[in-house]
Amino acid sequence: MKNSFLKSISAVLLAASCSFISVTHAAEAKDLSENIEVTPQEGITQEELAAIRVLQEICPKFVGKEKSEFDAGYARLVKDYMPNEKNPEDALNRLSKQKDFQKFLKQARDDAKNAGDEQNREVCADVKSYKS
Repeated sequence: MKNSFLKSISAVLLAASCSFISVTHAAEAKDLSENIEVTPQEGITQEELAAIRVLQEICPKFVGKEKSEFDAGYARLVKDYMPNEKNPEDALNRLSKQKDFQKFLKQARDDAKNAGDEQNREVCADVKSYKS
């Protein structure tokens, strides 16, 4: 399930980049302007983290009354991608405010827009039913 989901999310939201960039791994930060520590995590790119973050922005309109199910699936997904974080969603939200992460978010938003509503709806449904 995780592999097919990863393929779906990659096809819909990620740029065609094959380079593996060190993941910006969120450390506990008291100040949002503080840079987050970079810790490599095998196989996870900033593009993937940006795509996951964008799901939080686009999916509520597609899941409607099933938002709590989406939120639970999203939480499991983020935890799987940021397993060493005490609170992965907060860490991803802090990362999304970092200046150097903005280019990845912009690309993920553009990819989601280009994918169209039907593909985005399918990805959001996958997140809703995502199991670790």
